[in-house]
Amino acid sequence: MSPDAYLACHHCDLLQRRPSLPPNGVAVCARCGAFLCRDRRNSLDRTLALAVSGIIFFIIANSYPFLSLNIEGQTQETRLTSGIFVFFQEGMPWMGILVLVTGIVFPLLELLGLIYVLLPLKVGRISWKTAAVFRLIRSLQPWGMTEVFLLGILVSIVKLASMATIIPGIALYAFLVLIFMVAATTASLNPELIWERLNPEN
Repeated sequence: MSPDAYLACHHCDLLQRRPSLPPNGVAVCARCGAFLCRDRRNSLDRTLALAVSGIIFFIIANSYPFLSLNIEGQTQETRLTSGIFVFFQEGMPWMGILVLVTGIVFPLLELLGLIYVLLPLKVGRISWKTAAVFRLIRSLQPWGMTEVFLLGILVSIVKLASMATIIPGIALYAFLVLIFMVAATTASLNPELIWERLNPEN
């Protein structure tokens, strides 16, 4: 039985089975009546569309300049991974690896994993090791911190604003959209529906 088949109430900590909900139905805690979950209509289609869109914006965010700095007439372009290389150059490789993994690698793996799981299900098939891949996706979700990565970038922009003219690049806007795409996939995904489709292999 998958861990996603159970819900823990955030108010009273009662562990209970995830109920089968009607369209747009809402589940409440059997003990205290607090909100537990809501039915997400067209969950697979919506999540798949968001994941594919997220990959497109991920490619754009890593293919174009992120910011351009104009200092005394000289312009220097930076890319999404520029800050990561700076950590390595300044003798802080572990910090660079941490930023790389949580800000780029984990969100990418989450999006690719969702496509790997959902696309075959869309046509009535199940990919190799789908259950294991889906469990991996669920475990990676708390570690994907694109919004924290962006917050660090914005702090740097504020500090540099007094020293240089900052020109946002197309990659910055793509990264902003990517953050919302990653969050939206988590919000729209119905894990119980996935496990129901994978039930023969579990």
